[in-house]
Amino acid sequence: MSRLLALGLIAGSAVLYVSPLRAGDRALNLEQDAHGVKVTVDGKPFASYVIDQTNKPYLWPVYGPTGKAMTRSYPIEENASEPPAQRDHPHHRGLAFGLSDAGGGAWKLPTEKGDPPTEETLSNGGDTWGDRLSVEDLLKKPARVELGKRRMLSLGRLQHREFTRVEAADNRVMIAEKCDYLDPAGTRFMQEERTLTFHLLGQARAIDIDQTLIASDGDVRIGDQTDGGLYIRVPASMAVTSGLGGRIVNSAGDSDKDAWGKQATWCDYHGPVEGETLGIAILNHPSSYRAPTRWHVRVYGLFCVDPFAQHGFDPALPDATTTIPRGQRLSLHHRFVFHIGDEQAAGIARLYEDYARGKPLGETEAR
Repeated sequence: MSRLLALGLIAGSAVLYVSPLRAGDRALNLEQDAHGVKVTVDGKPFASYVIDQTNKPYLWPVYGPTGKAMTRSYPIEENASEPPAQRDHPHHRGLAFGLSDAGGGAWKLPTEKGDPPTEETLSNGGDTWGDRLSVEDLLKKPARVELGKRRMLSLGRLQHREFTRVEAADNRVMIAEKCDYLDPAGTRFMQEERTLTFHLLGQARAIDIDQTLIASDGDVRIGDQTDGGLYIRVPASMAVTSGLGGRIVNSAGDSDKDAWGKQATWCDYHGPVEGETLGIAILNHPSSYRAPTRWHVRVYGLFCVDPFAQHGFDPALPDATTTIPRGQRLSLHHRFVFHIGDEQAAGIARLYEDYARGKPLGETEAR
């Protein structure tokens, strides 16, 4: 049972603060300020949830069970150990969720040869996968300037609205929030209820992310695009292309570049981080939309679970555009496991079975 300490008001919403409980000899706790929430284990950082620095909330940094950073530093912080080849895709900040092609029925993400967005399309959606930094990166490349201009016009926001629950209790930290998806004009076209649950799994650390997308303002269309979903950008040294021993392995036995676009119940990315072999596994709960999902996982370090793309991964497959009718909901459930060693040493297959048999820790709160 949690021990209530105080009742606070954050952004106009009531938030319960409770004292931390211990998992063995480790205490999970939190600190909250205007920028978001910091989660700690025994007074040392676990993860920071940032709500006000770009066009979507994100977790950065995230620290693994041995205290090493499990997220790339770029573009948030300069890190001399990250080579120039790893300073790409500046919208890949930490751990986040975004959709490149989502909105009303008229919305369509501007493409290389597409027409500029019209007033009609801009009023029906917005790109929350990219951000201003990613568009500015396009504008620096002569061959992609026109695309950059169109993408700049299409940028939307996945905006934090309020925290509904922020507490440390029952050997875990839980953060529940409401978000709004806004088109470039600032008009909402979809809502989200999100719960992040931080907990410990033996020597590993875990974050459950339970999301409910709500077609609150009309029908919502989510295009069949590979750029969309829940992702983390792994440490530069862990990327397969860094040539230091990084590996990608999924539950179906696909590895490295062969894991891209394939369906699997879980996927693991592991490799060297400051002298240790560490890894990140993402587990796709069987109750999540379109489980087993497809994976937009790249050898250069992007690690993304994307249930919305099918044709985008394999042109031989039919278009799998998703429609959420007005007033309806779509649920996504995933667990991130930050572990020591490779997927076998960490027992990821067993951890997936444990996760699949029980409901996600944050499922009740996310609805």
